[in-house]
Amino acid sequence: MTHTHEDMACAMAHGQVPAPTGERRLVAVFASPVALQLVHLAAHVGFECVVLDPVEDLDGVRTFRTAREAGIDDGTDVVVTDHDRPELGDVLADVLQTPARWVGVMGSPRHTAPHVAALAERGVAPEQVARVHRPIGLDIGSKSPTEIAVSTVAGLLAHRNGRSGGTYS
Repeated sequence: MTHTHEDMACAMAHGQVPAPTGERRLVAVFASPVALQLVHLAAHVGFECVVLDPVEDLDGVRTFRTAREAGIDDGTDVVVTDHDRPELGDVLADVLQTPARWVGVMGSPRHTAPHVAALAERGVAPEQVARVHRPIGLDIGSKSPTEIAVSTVAGLLAHRNGRSGGTYS
């Protein structure tokens, strides 16, 4: 059955046109179980996805060692998937030197954000530190890497579309 719709969102929902990809780019920082799920899900909704990790590769995903190699531009969303890595401060300071559209670090709001101290130790200006979002994603009670990825991708889409990410009443 063929459906014809003038509404682009409706046409995408009916499989008549693919999700847009030209302006959606995601760099997952650190080769982690969450990064694997994040790039998998984000690719399905039209993101070009890569991983940035100064040490490890993520099997089956293009992995770069620096923000410059990853090609972060003003259309790129950057998600740090492991806030306990010793390289956090160095990698995030590198990312903040780019024009990334959005930068976020995963982590519970109940715990101190380790990136703040790590960036301060490296002399990163407070206005640059303020570019980093934390917590990220939608508050859906995520526990597993896949649930965290779903929450994060939904939050990125909401932000890109100028929406709160809240529920309909």
